[in-house]
Amino acid sequence: MATGDVENIGRHCELEYCGQLDFLPFPCASCKGHYCLDHRSEYAHKCPKEGKAAKEAQKKRLAEQNDSSTPVSTSWTGKPNVLYHEGQCSKTTCKVLIDTTREQGVTCERCNRRYCLSHRHEEQHECKTLTPIGTRPPTVQQRTQSALSKLKLWAENKRKEDEKRRAGPKKSGFLGLGKSSNSSAAVSAQVELNALKRAAKGDAKVPQEKRIYLHVEASSDTTRAKFPTGKFFYSKDISVGRVLDMAAKALMVENVNNRSEKEEDKLRVFHVEGGRLLKFSEKIGDATQNGNMIVLLRGVGDGEPDLIDL
Repeated sequence: MATGDVENIGRHCELEYCGQLDFLPFPCASCKGHYCLDHRSEYAHKCPKEGKAAKEAQKKRLAEQNDSSTPVSTSWTGKPNVLYHEGQCSKTTCKVLIDTTREQGVTCERCNRRYCLSHRHEEQHECKTLTPIGTRPPTVQQRTQSALSKLKLWAENKRKEDEKRRAGPKKSGFLGLGKSSNSSAAVSAQVELNALKRAAKGDAKVPQEKRIYLHVEASSDTTRAKFPTGKFFYSKDISVGRVLDMAAKALMVENVNNRSEKEEDKLRVFHVEGGRLLKFSEKIGDATQNGNMIVLLRGVGDGEPDLIDL
């Protein structure tokens, strides 16, 4: 490749007496010039329009905040003694440019500002002393509560439908020939359980007396499954975590619990009749009964045993 071709790839630093060829030059938001790594700051290249970009960025922020319902301070909140660039880390004493090929930026969910990797944690940028900017994105806890609220309503409706279906039409008690509604419901429940036992799939090596028969679903609003529902039996002595792995495989639900640390990626097991998220360490035979339903959910947090009161 000719020398001229190489020079066409990048740009020379525009600072007098430097002229270094930089393949990823830094643009100055104030004077619109392009500079090398060493001269990227306004101070380093003695910017003739020093502070212009910072003032424009501040005006833009104030205009956006004034358009919202949140009261904001009109005082200058720029960086003291630091030549500010709108692409810098929001830590007042940090000069690092973020969201570049060299440095990734991170948004703090509490104050809604962007920081470099070194100042991404709340205690590192004194987050508790800052007033949040604009509308903060929902936190993991808020997303979890929203998902659990929807799940609670779904579970309540599901249980009411099952109770209504099992109770059936009330029969007359004339001449003592009619059965009570409780007796009718019990008979209906036993019929359903027998049908579940006949249809359920599982490990044939599990003894009959050790089996727990369950309806299993994959919630359509939190996960995708090739088979959304199924009837299975498991050993009463295995853990909920093991049941989750087996059910996810049977319903062909993607399970990345062992590969991802993000809560929004993890699957959890919700027990409809118990109205709670089951702990992975619990034995399935202790947490559920024959004929119960469990639902596979994604991104709802680990929860507390009695977080949902049904």
